[in-house]
Amino acid sequence: MCVKSVLVVDDSALIRRLLRAALTESGWIVCDEAENGREGIVKAQDLRPDVIILDLVMPEMNGLETARVIKRIMPTTPLIMFTTHCVPGLEQEANAAGIRKVVSKEDGPPPSAINRTASATQPVLCFDSDET
Repeated sequence: MCVKSVLVVDDSALIRRLLRAALTESGWIVCDEAENGREGIVKAQDLRPDVIILDLVMPEMNGLETARVIKRIMPTTPLIMFTTHCVPGLEQEANAAGIRKVVSKEDGPPPSAINRTASATQPVLCFDSDET
């Protein structure tokens, strides 16, 4: 098993807390949190997390804009969008911005999706409490 770091970028303090709890319980280290896309970009550059979770709708810079910038800076870092705004065409737009997976907040915290997304390009099997 490996322990990997994740950066959570969401404008909701409640969602950040819930994600931190779910991810920590699944064996991830939440290296930090950001309230908006601009802050997320700065923290991503400073911390170099293994995975970044982005909300779609945030002040200052939305998740798609943030993803495009992060992908230029950190092209191999997996990005996951965790949003309530799952509308037709979002998955394609998100993929074009460099996001590997879109997960609906209605489906609950995404530790399993993160593990599958992160391990898709890395040979290491990570914690996955839902599938062990």
